[in-house]
Amino acid sequence: MSDADTSNLPTIGKDSEVTIHYEIRLPDDRVVDSSFDDEPLTVTLGSGAFEPRLEEALVGLPLGEYTRILLTPQYAFGQPDASNVHTMPRGRFPEDMNLEPQLVVEFDLPNGESVPGTVTALTEDAVTVDFNHPLAGQNIQLIVKVLAIDGTPAPADSPALQGDAP
Repeated sequence: MSDADTSNLPTIGKDSEVTIHYEIRLPDDRVVDSSFDDEPLTVTLGSGAFEPRLEEALVGLPLGEYTRILLTPQYAFGQPDASNVHTMPRGRFPEDMNLEPQLVVEFDLPNGESVPGTVTALTEDAVTVDFNHPLAGQNIQLIVKVLAIDGTPAPADSPALQGDAP
């Protein structure tokens, strides 16, 4: 789409409700997460439902856009933080839990929320868990089709509705 084609179309704002298809890929094109074979995602930016740095990458995209955005760790899931890696006694885990490296375990927080942690190492007495986002430190590709902004659907002739990969 040229700039002339998008000049009078709405664009995504910081508080927009957007309906998108998205895909997150690593630099080697491995797909980490995608909605393209499922229902599109509808989310209100700023609500906390989507990673804030990914939301920032969407702001300014016009209705009907179909694009690939390359993001370094600082603009995606951040850099790993060593203070988010904790070693816990093995006894804090159920005896029948088959712990192994790369296993993702949900931990309940005192406020009722849960947080995932990735097992990175274990001994008979201890388990090391990394609470950094699994994509922390990774460059990613964010592929986005903007299907609707604040209830306004993309025009029928937009690339987002045509399905051509960016």
